[in-house]
Amino acid sequence: MADFDYLAIDTKGRETRGHVAAPSIDDARALLDRRRLYVVKVEPGSGPAPRGKALLSDLRFGRRKMNSKQLSLFTRQLATLNRVSPLEESLRTITRQTEQENVRAIVASVHAGVVEGRRLAEAMGREPKSFPPLYRAMVSAGERSGSLPVILERLSVLLERQAEINAKIVTTLAYPTVLAVVAMGVVTALMMFVVPQIVEQFDTVGQQLPLLTRIVIGLSAFLVGYWWAVLLGIGLLGFVAWRALKDPGIRLGFDSWILKLPLLGRLLRDLHAARIARTLATMVASRLPLLEGLTLTAGTIHNRRLRLASDEIAESIRGGGSLSAAMRRTGVFPPLLTYLAASGESAGHLDEMLERAAEYLEREFDRFTATALSLLEPAIIVLMGGIVATIVLSILLPILQLTTLAGQ
Repeated sequence: MADFDYLAIDTKGRETRGHVAAPSIDDARALLDRRRLYVVKVEPGSGPAPRGKALLSDLRFGRRKMNSKQLSLFTRQLATLNRVSPLEESLRTITRQTEQENVRAIVASVHAGVVEGRRLAEAMGREPKSFPPLYRAMVSAGERSGSLPVILERLSVLLERQAEINAKIVTTLAYPTVLAVVAMGVVTALMMFVVPQIVEQFDTVGQQLPLLTRIVIGLSAFLVGYWWAVLLGIGLLGFVAWRALKDPGIRLGFDSWILKLPLLGRLLRDLHAARIARTLATMVASRLPLLEGLTLTAGTIHNRRLRLASDEIAESIRGGGSLSAAMRRTGVFPPLLTYLAASGESAGHLDEMLERAAEYLEREFDRFTATALSLLEPAIIVLMGGIVATIVLSILLPILQLTTLAGQ
C-alpha cells in the first residue's frame, strides 16, 4: 500500500492537505470521495509528515505522553462516541473538547493517521509513549473482528479499574507515610534542639547521670554534631541500593524475597495476580490469542519474579500446555487463580473465570489494606509516643535524682 499526498476542499469550503494510504491513485481518490472531500490534486507522496516537528514540540513542551488517568478518560470518551458516530468524527470531537495541550496534540496525531487511511491501532503506533503495545494489540483485535466499540468499552473498564486500584494504594500509603515523617521530624527536633538545652542544666550537677539519660544525651550529641554524616549515609545507601537493583540477578533475588514476606509478600502477589487475571480476561474476551496476550502482559509486570513466571507460562503454552497447569508449576500465583483458570478452561469460559478471580483478589486486597491501615495508624502513634516518653523520662530521671539528694 502506497502513500499519496492530496489537496482537497471539504464540505465547508476549506482547503485541506494531508496523506492517504491506498493501493493506487484511483483508490486514493475514491477514499477521499467517501470522506466527502472534493479532490483538487493527488500525487505520490513520501508517507506521513516528518516527525521532526513533533520532536521539536517535545523539546519545547516536555515529553509528549498521556498519563494513565488521561488515557483512561480518552478511552472512555472514544468508546462512548464511537457507538454513535464514525471513528474519524469521534477523534475529531475529542480533539476539540480536550483542554490539555499535550493530550490534544496526541489525539490530533492519531486523528491525522486515521484521516490518512490508516487503521486506528496503526495510527496509535505514531504515539507509542501514550499507547502501549498491549493497548494497541487489543484495539487491533477489535478492528479485525469488527467489534471495536465493544473492545474500547472493555479497555476503558480495565483502565478505570486499574486506576481505582492504584488510587487505593496511594490512599492507603499516604496517611501512614505522612504520619511517620511527621513523627520522625518531631523526634529529631526534640533530640537536636530541646535535649541539648536541657543538658546544659546538668553540667554542674557533679553526679553521674542515669544510664538512660546518658544514652539520650549521646544520641543527641551525635545528631547535632554529625547530622550531615547521617544524611550523607542515607543518600549513599539509597544510591547503592538503586544501583544494585539495576542488576538483573540482584533485582530478581530481591523481588523473589519480597514475595516470600509473610504479609507484604502475599499482598503484592495477590495484587499482581489480580492485574494479570483482569488483563488476560479482557484480552481473551476480545478474542486476542492467549499466547500473544501473555507475551504483552508480561511487559507490564514490575516484579521480576512474576514477570519471569509469566514468561515461563507463555513458553509452556507455546509448547502445548494449558494456562492453569503452567500457573501451578511456577508456584507464585494464588491457588484460587489457578483453580478458577482450570475451571474456565474445562468449561470454555476462561475469560469469565479470570474476571471472577480478579474481582475476588481485588476484594481481598481492599479488606487487607483497610485492616492494615486501621492497625498501622495506632501503631505509629504508640511508637511515636513511646519514643517521646523515653526522651521525657531521660530528662525527668536526673531531676528526680537531684530532688532525692536535696531531700537527704
